[in-house]
Amino acid sequence: MKKIWIALLMCTILFAMTVASQAARKGDARQHGGTLSYGEYGRPATLDPITSNEMISLRLTELIFNGLVGINEKQEIVPELAERWEISKDGRTYTFYLRKDVTWHPREGEAVQKFNADDVIFTYRIMKHPKTITPLKVRYEFIETAEKLDDSTVRFTLKRPILNALAKFSFKIIPQHGPRNPDFLTREDPFVQHPIGTGPYMLQSITADREIVLVANENYFKGRPHIDRFVSKPFADQNIMTQALVYNAIDMIVLVNPRDIPEIQGNKNFILQPYNALSYSFFGYNMRDPLLADKRVRKAFTCAVNRQEMLDSFFNGQGTIISGPFAPGSWAYNLDVQPIPYDPQQAIKLLTEAGFTRGADGIMQKGGKRLSLSLKVPIEKESEAVKRVVLAFKNYLKNIGVEIKVEFKEWQAWKEDVFLEHDFDIIYASWVFDDSADISSLFHSAEIGPWKNNFGGYSNPEIDSLIVESKLTLDHEKRRTINRKLHALLAEETPYTFLWTLTNYTAYQKKVRRVAIHPYKFFSFADDWFIAEKEQK
Repeated sequence: MKKIWIALLMCTILFAMTVASQAARKGDARQHGGTLSYGEYGRPATLDPITSNEMISLRLTELIFNGLVGINEKQEIVPELAERWEISKDGRTYTFYLRKDVTWHPREGEAVQKFNADDVIFTYRIMKHPKTITPLKVRYEFIETAEKLDDSTVRFTLKRPILNALAKFSFKIIPQHGPRNPDFLTREDPFVQHPIGTGPYMLQSITADREIVLVANENYFKGRPHIDRFVSKPFADQNIMTQALVYNAIDMIVLVNPRDIPEIQGNKNFILQPYNALSYSFFGYNMRDPLLADKRVRKAFTCAVNRQEMLDSFFNGQGTIISGPFAPGSWAYNLDVQPIPYDPQQAIKLLTEAGFTRGADGIMQKGGKRLSLSLKVPIEKESEAVKRVVLAFKNYLKNIGVEIKVEFKEWQAWKEDVFLEHDFDIIYASWVFDDSADISSLFHSAEIGPWKNNFGGYSNPEIDSLIVESKLTLDHEKRRTINRKLHALLAEETPYTFLWTLTNYTAYQKKVRRVAIHPYKFFSFADDWFIAEKEQK
């Protein structure tokens, strides 16, 4: 009998320790419950972390998936699916020891499956397969081999030591039993629209209105997230999204329209929180068109555009004009390179040097071909501010004899035109970066092709060489020097008209507590957010 009581006492102590451990991980003062609905400007094309190449998708995958390592609020590397790791003295071998308490989100009618080393190797192999179209491929070319040592241990051998290699193992792991095709992943695979991961939230449904409903993962290895449901609501108009927040139809806006900041700022019901995303907007050119292949033409377009006037008029001056391919705030940005100044007379001079003359209708022409180009903009970008930017661009270029025909396209049709068919002359878009300052997928010639990010077909052997050299060096200062040169060269080459980086703000109802924002993934710390019990709905 005494032994039985001792055993019961030990079980009770173990149970109490487990509960205490879970409470410590999640903070027992915070209540579970409630729904957080947030507004997004557009819809994601895919929901998996491999084929996605847009921020709306990236934010969702941050809720659904995990990497081997993660980044905490202090921007330190911390364990996630790997509980620890070892790095060889020569910096070429990374051995990860995986957690054994992680399970995949269950599919209806299927038994719960445990995460293991096979999933890690599967993710790497499918990511690197030639038929998998992903922006990640070029980022992980430094890995030579990936091997399973046992069910809870994997080893990556690098082709060469690289700077900050450990942080790169934050790529999201997908399940071996997830995709229908076990060899490579395409956008036609059901998994990309109905993913399962290991993260704090699970995909529950996608409504007819394209609202994406995520529910808390009760078995999340870090402890159950506090908020019961996240609902992503798409908006095609930023003004409507702001009104939806003001009238309590949504609880949060990921990215507030700068023109709406004063309205939200003056409302005591909301918190307006800045966050420093490494991003910029641009007009991008299709250099498959012989007219746009001439950098004098592209530079003329940049000279013709009064970017500061647009920034002040359409975004309340909430941003900074940029000069090149790296995001301001990045260690790689070259502050010595000044933005090309607004100079319409210089623009006309450049077009004249390129062989253009004004026709009878006032439009520049060369060899009998009028300088008339299409500008394609996704309909999700059809906000008041973007409409004004696009119209201003059209008018600025009209002043130098260039005809611009604006085409608003449905989001998926726009992406197919730009990234698949390359059927465009000019686009208006934005990039968001992590802190690696890796622009290889944007400007390296190896990244020209269907669904790749070098959509404009830009090719320059000197740029290719510098990009490779930047990735090979282990000297951070040398890399900074190389990237400063890259910045200067691409500023001169003008594959884009580099516009501005905007100051980003999120806005949310005060009932949402303990909100910490990751600079570019946004939801990395969302499992710690909570809604006060009396305000849950």
